Amino acid sequence: MGPLISCDDLLVTPSPQPPIEHTEPHGHNGHAHAHPGPSDGHSDDHAGSHADGHPPGGSHGHGHGHGHSHGHGPAAPVSKHLRRVIAAVLIPFAVAVFVGMVVLWPGGAPGHERTGVGFDRQTQQGVVTSIEQVDCKSVNAAQVPTTGSPSAPGGSGAQAAQTGDCKKATVEVTTGPDKGRTFVEVVQPGAPRQLEDGQEVVVAYAPDAPRDLQYSVIDVNRKLPMALLAGIFAAAVVLVGRMRGLFALVALVVSFGVLTLFILPAILQGSNPLVVAVVGASAIMLIALYMCHGLTARTSVAVLGTLVSLSLIGLLGSGFIDWAFLSGNTDDNTGLIHGLYPDIDMSGLLLAGVIIGSLGVLDDVTVTQTSAVWELHHADPSMGSRALYRAAIRIGRDHIASVVNTLVLAYAGAALPLLLLFSIANSSMGSVANSELVAEEIVRTLVGSIGLVASVPVTTALAALVVSADRPGSSPASAGAPATGPVRGRGRRRKR
Repeated sequence: MGPLISCDDLLVTPSPQPPIEHTEPHGHNGHAHAHPGPSDGHSDDHAGSHADGHPPGGSHGHGHGHGHSHGHGPAAPVSKHLRRVIAAVLIPFAVAVFVGMVVLWPGGAPGHERTGVGFDRQTQQGVVTSIEQVDCKSVNAAQVPTTGSPSAPGGSGAQAAQTGDCKKATVEVTTGPDKGRTFVEVVQPGAPRQLEDGQEVVVAYAPDAPRDLQYSVIDVNRKLPMALLAGIFAAAVVLVGRMRGLFALVALVVSFGVLTLFILPAILQGSNPLVVAVVGASAIMLIALYMCHGLTARTSVAVLGTLVSLSLIGLLGSGFIDWAFLSGNTDDNTGLIHGLYPDIDMSGLLLAGVIIGSLGVLDDVTVTQTSAVWELHHADPSMGSRALYRAAIRIGRDHIASVVNTLVLAYAGAALPLLLLFSIANSSMGSVANSELVAEEIVRTLVGSIGLVASVPVTTALAALVVSADRPGSSPASAGAPATGPVRGRGRRRKR
């Protein structure tokens, strides 16, 4: 990974500053620019030492004036020695992640014979070429499944289908070996999805069915609106975030690449879901954070804080998933996965989902807390590690409250239809929480929230210790400690 460098490690020549309000003897006020040639570099570092080490006012107003010239970003964070310590921790971790990906690399998802159930169906594209209104009785619609529904109509729905007008849609297959072939799809009046003339649809192909029933409409084609929405999102991110927003989009693409090319196929190949999730999430974390925020000590601290929090989430998740006897096989999709690949550890798959789902929010929290500590130190370089921690943790408490609430509401919103069913059944809160389907979401939410809460003090403490660390060989002012008196003569260059 190499030396961790920050944009603020670059030497910046201060621009001339306007006169300041503090009055000082002319001899001291002009000494920073009194030496031409090579001495200017020393005077620049001397001015920087004033800006880092002395509070404004009094006899150090000159240092305050030059301090503005360094306000282009956070102050130089740590010494070379401390950067080497950070690198010594992160480089072996990055190497271990790389080796883990090489060892576990699946080389693609394993093949299997399609069952024709759920998502495990052969699909092609089609288009509705014509729509005809017909009487439902004439097409025996009461025995025809509603378009888009997995089950046939029943009760009042079946009675309405027998007496109402149905749509008889002619659909043409536009892809695959049967391109150009047409079939008829009957849409009942109470169907949740109605077809329109010229509408693009997704059709399922069942090769073992009778010829007239081999094709059926299972969904509509939403590629155009989805692509347009993605384009608007990307444009908004780049417009507001500029180059950093562009790097964030690249990191997002890389994250999805790791997910689809490594994590999912490796789990299907039979690798331990927890190990795969840890390796894959670590790779995503390293790539996304360093790509979005740069190869700096600040980013490295955020990576360390995220790593500690992910470890805590993994330990808690593993313990409580086993203790609560959560199988991870609670719906049709997980049941289909277990039927196709019985060797997959479904409870491990549940834990992998908890870790990956928590990663995105963890990145936000750790980066925010690290940036808060760095900016507080930049605003007042004389603050020690304890003062920095106390100031930054107050910001973190506000962040905790908003993030935890966001996480809980996100899970509740995703499970809203399920919660509505429990409400209709007049089930008590105890029985609802005890059901495995809801208990999974509760464990997922609480374990992730505990990891988020823990990430705030952990990351804040790490950042405060790193940013306030002494710089070996530098002057007291450049190390963040206040000087005991005025500095005379040439200032010493701060070691990076």
